Amino acid sequence: MKKFLSANEAVAHAAAQAGCAVASAYPGTPSTEILENIAKFKDTIKCEWAVNEKVAMETAIGASMAGGRALTAMKHVGLNVAMDPLMTFTYVGATGGMVIVSADDPGMHSSQNEQDNRNLAKFARAPLFEPADSQEAYDMTIAAFEASEKFQVPAILRLTTRTSHSSSLVELGDFQPKTRELIPYERNIRQRLPVPMFARGHRFAAQKRTAEMEAAACASPLNRVEKGRTDIGFVTSAVAYQYVKEIFPEYSILKLGWTNPLPKALVADFAKTVERLVVVEELDPFLEEQIRAMGIAVTPHETELNMMELNADRLQNLRAELVGDVAKVEPAAVDATLPTRPPVLCAGCGHRGVFYVLNKLGATVTGDIGCYTLGAFPPLNAMDTTICMGASIGNAAGMKKAGLKGRICAVLGDSTFFHSGMTGILSALYNGTPVTTVVLDNRITAMTGHQDNPGTGRTLAGDVAPVTEIGDIARAMGYRKVVKVSADDLGELEKVLKDAMDGDEGALIIAYAPCRIAAKLTKEGLCEVDADKCKACGACFKMGCPAMTRGKEIRPGAFQMVIDPNQCAGCIQCSQVCRFGAIKRVR
Repeated sequence: MKKFLSANEAVAHAAAQAGCAVASAYPGTPSTEILENIAKFKDTIKCEWAVNEKVAMETAIGASMAGGRALTAMKHVGLNVAMDPLMTFTYVGATGGMVIVSADDPGMHSSQNEQDNRNLAKFARAPLFEPADSQEAYDMTIAAFEASEKFQVPAILRLTTRTSHSSSLVELGDFQPKTRELIPYERNIRQRLPVPMFARGHRFAAQKRTAEMEAAACASPLNRVEKGRTDIGFVTSAVAYQYVKEIFPEYSILKLGWTNPLPKALVADFAKTVERLVVVEELDPFLEEQIRAMGIAVTPHETELNMMELNADRLQNLRAELVGDVAKVEPAAVDATLPTRPPVLCAGCGHRGVFYVLNKLGATVTGDIGCYTLGAFPPLNAMDTTICMGASIGNAAGMKKAGLKGRICAVLGDSTFFHSGMTGILSALYNGTPVTTVVLDNRITAMTGHQDNPGTGRTLAGDVAPVTEIGDIARAMGYRKVVKVSADDLGELEKVLKDAMDGDEGALIIAYAPCRIAAKLTKEGLCEVDADKCKACGACFKMGCPAMTRGKEIRPGAFQMVIDPNQCAGCIQCSQVCRFGAIKRVR
């Protein structure tokens, strides 16, 4: 049986085939589709969106300790959140096979940093598998479950954006989602309770296990030598292998799929067969540094390969440097006459009104990870910082503590509030820091593709779930000033935000407006401009709505606004900033 699958889809199929019992994750590009596709096998796999990656990791750990196979998936920065339970569980050890999918994002297509999580796999002493295509994603997921059970350690499958979202034919064999009997549970506090007296023994066991895994990696068919010319030999892994194979097809290659622990004997044997050894890998010199540490000479090169996402052009430049039989590829010139498309919030987005008002009030805004990060850009210009999920509240509290004057406001989304915002508002309240926090509640995890969360009333599997009210959480913590306001009501927003930021106590403001795309409200209404009343003052353009376009120029540099009926969602925010009553809703 063959299917055309992305690597994310292939991982989901492999989990079903391997008899995975539990899958838990928090959405994050480029990993999101893994759980969304596992949900298609909900008859055999209990799957869920956790509130954050740490909880997802802990859920998978619990399933593994109970004797079932488990999987958790997250983007690279998500693994940072989940490192605490991971680092201890590698001591405690898996019972049922456990696979952690870390989807890295070279080139930062949708991320705040560029991070090579192979380093975290080595740090955790966990076996690491790096597929180069969808077929390998399928095969290596199954291999990772098996290695996890054999060595009693969680295994990491590292994808990257290019592999996660590229599709190819996958041979699934006799595919049939399976259920497996739980490995019998036995109480064993010496193994599962890593207090110091027990954990010291675990440390020595981890060292012994690493040596055993290295021997297994050396013998694994996931690591192979492809023989060719021997004047240059390449050591490579993951998607970098695809580029090496394309640009250096006639040369010998050591293709590594099981990369931690590094199969040192295999690398040493391959190095003896070639005159020059070149290591090609994406992001950090993870393999190269270990190979050099073995005393093996690695040919240096000037072509930059360890920053940003690799591509065939960069490998061609490497060939021009090492072999000299091709020309270097020069970067294509950008046509300066082409119009740009700046990042912008969707037409009708409720976030827009909040940022418009915060800018008007002159607030310093500490932001977070989500669609609303776009509030930083012109013409809204209403966000000053973004660090990581949940950081907005702690950042605002730190600014207050340091003595920064003026209005300060923390802004985050509803899903981010559940992910890591609750501890932030609790800490601010406990420490007496009067932080104003705005939760942009659009009732969806919007940026990663409209996934459900505890505030939506639905689970990943589509089942009805309790709706958690953000205001109730804040009141239970002790907040007295909790206000819910329509994000489309600019006048009320200004009143509420000004009162909160100028007050002397902590406040939680819930700015509610459903995501118009997720709620299918993109054609809920339509506004139009009365050209006779429009004075071309430009106030409406400060909203930055993509449905607004320049119309007639009535004086030099002053244009009337025209609303594109194909984009307008009828939110009526623009009509509230027009002093001349020139904008009205017609449907």
